[in-house]
Amino acid sequence: MKNQLVKCFENVKIKSPLVHNITNYVTVNDCANITIAIGASPIMADAIEEIIEIQTISSGLNINIGTLNSRTVASMLLSAKRANELNHPVMLDAVGAGASSFRDDTLKTFLDIAHFSCIKGNISEIKALSNKNIASKGVDANILDKVNEENIDDVIQSTRILVKETKSIVIITGEIDLIVSDTKAWVVRNGCSMMSNITGSGCMLSSLVASFISANTDNIFDAAAAAVITMGIAGEKANEKMIKTESGNSSYRNYLIDEIFKFKATDLEIRGKYELR
Repeated sequence: MKNQLVKCFENVKIKSPLVHNITNYVTVNDCANITIAIGASPIMADAIEEIIEIQTISSGLNINIGTLNSRTVASMLLSAKRANELNHPVMLDAVGAGASSFRDDTLKTFLDIAHFSCIKGNISEIKALSNKNIASKGVDANILDKVNEENIDDVIQSTRILVKETKSIVIITGEIDLIVSDTKAWVVRNGCSMMSNITGSGCMLSSLVASFISANTDNIFDAAAAAVITMGIAGEKANEKMIKTESGNSSYRNYLIDEIFKFKATDLEIRGKYELR
């Protein structure tokens, strides 16, 4: 039987899901392009007047609260509720959780009213979402919060509290990525430090996850992991090209999207650094 992660990757190519993105205006173009690069189709719509129709024709939904405002909050909530009605998978990127009461109150409302298939954030954002009273550093993880080889199992166990409360797959990004369900966890060691030197790598990952889970509604856990591993490997390859061409971070962003476009299922097996716990 084929590796489940490879199957999840191949399903994106085969099904080419239409993914509705309500994301932030800083990285919306990159999110659309990486969705196209992986083989899915993006639609970037946040006007409340068309949200119901757009979500109805879409296969999944990606919500990113990076540039939150009252207008888009209403659109996000209405779209999430419609996606739930249609059993469309929903990705929530909790950007900046813990940075302001507005963000925290909005996230609480989202979690009270809608169900999210996946919730993503760095360790500080996930702790804030779990009401651990951790101060985030804007949209970056607090330096005191870090997943390392010594605390992986402890982080997985503490994250399961949020998993069980929300009935969501929780994705923690960092030097070591974790994809956590109520019974299992993927530990991923792909990626490189250059990914934090551009704006949008996390946002692009959210769109990538949304694409994968939209094409694999029967296997959200493995689909989310496949997306995270794919992004990490593409990041490594882009870094290698950047070094070879003596380029900078702007070129790196373009190389990253290029590597997603050129990505092969075999890359997951050859270059993937992951384990199931």
